[in-house]
Amino acid sequence: MKSDLEIAQAAEMEPIVNIAAELGLEEDELELYGKYKAKVSLDVLERLKDRPNGKYIVVTAITPTPLGEGKTVTTIGLGQALNYIGKKTVTCIRQPSLGPVFGIKGGAAGGGYAQCVPMEDFNLHFTGDVHAVAIAHNLLAAFIDSHIHHGNKLNIDPFSITWPRVVDVSDRALRNIIVGLGGKANGVPRETGFDIAVASEVMAILALTTSLRDLRERLGRIVIGYTKDRPPKPVTAEDLQCAGAMAVLLKDAIKPTLIQTLEKTPVLVHAGPFANIAHGNSSILADYIALKLGDFVVTEAGFGADIGAEKMFNIKCRYSGLKIDAAVLVATVRALKMHGGAFKVTPGKPLDPELVAAPNPEALERGCQNLVKQIENVRLHGVPVVVAINRFNTDHDDEIEMVKRIARQAGAVDAVVSEVWARGGPGGEELARAVVKACEQPSEFKFLYPDDMPIEEKIETIATKIYGADGVEFEPLAKRRIKLYTELGYSQLPICMAKTHLSLSHDPKLKGRPTGFTVPIRDVRASVGAGFLYPLLGEMRTMPGLPSVPAGTKIDLDEEGKVIGLF
Repeated sequence: MKSDLEIAQAAEMEPIVNIAAELGLEEDELELYGKYKAKVSLDVLERLKDRPNGKYIVVTAITPTPLGEGKTVTTIGLGQALNYIGKKTVTCIRQPSLGPVFGIKGGAAGGGYAQCVPMEDFNLHFTGDVHAVAIAHNLLAAFIDSHIHHGNKLNIDPFSITWPRVVDVSDRALRNIIVGLGGKANGVPRETGFDIAVASEVMAILALTTSLRDLRERLGRIVIGYTKDRPPKPVTAEDLQCAGAMAVLLKDAIKPTLIQTLEKTPVLVHAGPFANIAHGNSSILADYIALKLGDFVVTEAGFGADIGAEKMFNIKCRYSGLKIDAAVLVATVRALKMHGGAFKVTPGKPLDPELVAAPNPEALERGCQNLVKQIENVRLHGVPVVVAINRFNTDHDDEIEMVKRIARQAGAVDAVVSEVWARGGPGGEELARAVVKACEQPSEFKFLYPDDMPIEEKIETIATKIYGADGVEFEPLAKRRIKLYTELGYSQLPICMAKTHLSLSHDPKLKGRPTGFTVPIRDVRASVGAGFLYPLLGEMRTMPGLPSVPAGTKIDLDEEGKVIGLF
């Protein structure tokens, strides 16, 4: 069987100007980056402001496993399938980070016959947006150290600085560093570190901004640390007179990029915030544009419904003013069996033959409790949900039927098999029709908590209602932060929980639907520019490390200069 890259390289792509014209974009609304990708001007929003929005669909999943559930495959395949049944559809997805591409995950363009192309461009530098984010972020970091070196007129407390540097490579050796070594000419020594670029607050801002003016204002509100005063005062990018230059560096990155799927469905790619430490969704601006151009828009939320979807509902939709019409929740039989506790799966190692050789209804039924909880999490927001069972050729029919039955009993509008990986759009026809039916239901979309709820109560609400925790335990540092943020007027901000994606709880070892646990809140940090507070649930890494055998070891160029080994 061909690899994903071989399938993508064999595709006959349509010139992007033709995709754009069929979508309804005008020539002067495009900025071409070669023949097959183009930036889309925000001017299109003004031209189409009176056109009604299309239907808004988010694809989410059960709690992820090392097996991979196929969420991006389903997102792209569903867009193809909706077009296949005659619905004008646009897909909106995030741009992948180079860290996972060269680390453990590989490509992020979908897979099989549900991919977006050009696949190599998409997974690598693309149109340079991530690099623009990194440069804007690091410019502010340089301004901070330069300001301290030249006398520190703002009276910044160096121990309070929360603004690291970033690079879009997984590099654990950079997590904690000391800058300013080598004498007075090289700055003031202090401890800091690096995050991966997509964990930057600048990336979160890019994904949540609603206009160029809003981008500029959000950059100015970034809090990099606090003064030595008592009580301390926040120091912002505006105070450092850096926000304007940062905005200039992002003036092209603010525009979404148009590409296509293997079946020539239009795809808008924009922003790439991680879901376990940021809000994990593509941009509001891409969705705004897509909803004016298409009758249906399919977007994807990172990781499980307890993380990416919850943050889409309560953060992204808060700032966009948009309401979700339906959700698709992706599951696989083998991942549900793993959640049932009968099998252990280790990344990079062969699967236990018993996982796929014979039916295991007991493990599957136990694991389906994770599916049930994730359906509940979507339904808590008033959104109808369709379960997509991403089928593998080792699945057994009776197991598929069990998942369908449990999903429907749990409140799903429907549960259907998806075969978009193997068959593209036609393999998702049943899923597409189920989604159209779900979108016909009256919208009852609602937030999980109001803006004016105290910070502690917002955190407790997410932990108990979404994760199923018995309660929350705030450590002393978290309590101090909450008190400070409340005094500074930040309590109105929504909450962006930073937690493991491998469990409904804070503990990655707890699979299925854990109960009887208390969530520890180690710290609470403020992304005031992005517009959220993010509690840290246990130890959270904002800079990944490479595995013992990185995916990058397989990536190369052949004698003709073609990329090989990229997923």
